Amino acid sequence: MPLTPDELQAIAARTLAHYDRHAQDFWEGTRDHDVSQNIRALLDHIEATPPFELLDFGCGPGRDLRTFAALGHHAIGLEGSHELAAMARRHSGCDVLEQSFLELKLPADHFDGVFANAALFHVPSQELPRVLRDLHATLKAGGVLFASNPRGQGEEGWSGERYGAYHDWDTWRDRVGAAGFAELTHYYRPAGLPRHQQPWLASVWRKQLR
Repeated sequence: MPLTPDELQAIAARTLAHYDRHAQDFWEGTRDHDVSQNIRALLDHIEATPPFELLDFGCGPGRDLRTFAALGHHAIGLEGSHELAAMARRHSGCDVLEQSFLELKLPADHFDGVFANAALFHVPSQELPRVLRDLHATLKAGGVLFASNPRGQGEEGWSGERYGAYHDWDTWRDRVGAAGFAELTHYYRPAGLPRHQQPWLASVWRKQLR
């Protein structure tokens, strides 16, 4: 049965409240994570002339925003948690849009790339097509979407105080393709381990004109 608007709002509020309460712990626990492979995967596929206009979707406390800015790009964050958004502004010096993933208000045809690292799995599966269409619309023609999510076999629901939807590759490919993206590449992380020890599915996509 589809989730009602009230249920969707409650899912977003409960998940974001968790991140608000644990913002400092989240920063301490993730600040040293090496996601350089993911950052390269996005930047290497953008065909525009740098510096790029980038959206760090679900930027958290600003680790990757700071990296993009240090590389000379024009990066903007988007974060639903008030506490994490404030931290991201402090840590990166970048602008951060404070928006729920389920209530996006993004400029059209604006970004060369969208970096959605460990973010889109929080979107309930029934709302994912709409969110992907919003990201498609905010990219310039030929722009690039990077996404990395914990993979699964279609499980969806609560893990503690956080809601998540865990897609396998075939489902994820179909969903993103249906939103108007062409696949560029995909891979599993961490690199160099057997597949059963690689819980993260990363993929790179180019915006196609409809």
